[in-house]
Amino acid sequence: MLEDIKDARERWGGVSELIDRWLRERQELIVQYCDITGMDDFSDLPAAQNRFHRLCEILLDYVSAGHFEVYEQLVHEARDFDDGGVELIGKVYPRIQKTTENALSFNDRVNGDLNSEEAIKALMPALSELGEQLETRFELEDFLIEHLHNVHAEQVMSSAESS
Repeated sequence: MLEDIKDARERWGGVSELIDRWLRERQELIVQYCDITGMDDFSDLPAAQNRFHRLCEILLDYVSAGHFEVYEQLVHEARDFDDGGVELIGKVYPRIQKTTENALSFNDRVNGDLNSEEAIKALMPALSELGEQLETRFELEDFLIEHLHNVHAEQVMSSAESS
């Protein structure tokens, strides 16, 4: 029994570390996004291009980690605990997927024609839309973490304390 609790702590603790790292990436994404939205002078074209490319690099890393690491772990937890989490993911995930498509589309635009100050200025409405999509995504991700991982972590801790 104690071995099971230790295994559970190690397993879910690893998920917590994964989520913590991912949330730090989210913070970096937000900082980069705010850095760009605060720009009003795009005359230094190479600097502006670099900022947009850096944003897309962080954005793609964040989105990929979500899909291929974090969500996968949350699905495993949901299956292991068998407490309705799989159905919850089935309802929320399609909405997250829409934000992923928007992020990929934005990345494609940035990797397209950013060869002038005008082209960068024309990208600003899409940047604003990306910000709205990211806000929605973060809310959905936080919802999943709260209703899947945090609840399960509390169950693991309660089991450990009662043993």
